[in-house]
Amino acid sequence: MSDERETRLLMISPASRLTPEMLARTIHSMGVDVALKETCYGCLIEGRREAVLEVTRRARGLQGNSVFSKRRAYRMGDPVRCRAQHGTRPGFSQLESEWVALPYIEAGLDAIDRGEKYKKIPAKEKLPVDKLIEICEVKL
Repeated sequence: MSDERETRLLMISPASRLTPEMLARTIHSMGVDVALKETCYGCLIEGRREAVLEVTRRARGLQGNSVFSKRRAYRMGDPVRCRAQHGTRPGFSQLESEWVALPYIEAGLDAIDRGEKYKKIPAKEKLPVDKLIEICEVKL
């Protein structure tokens, strides 16, 4: 893919009330010249790099921390990846693991937006050997 064109994957956090259809309608209503494909996890957008980045920025601005974006190496409909053309789906496991983590990331970003500070959790002390022996030798 050239620097002039870009394909981006927009993924919705599973904790969000936003649906892929709602995200796709929002993007269509922007009137920006990009190709759009609704998916089960969000959508794919493709077009001039500037247009794709504008849509991504605006979608995240409207929907907050529930929309995540990453660049996709393959164009939409690429025969290597497109299931309609019997392509493979080697990246599905990676997407699935990322999707599971999104609610945690969303909650963290929301906390930062609210101005909350991270509280460092104190390190646990190691259990002394003599205390372990005492615990193990307790008679019931």
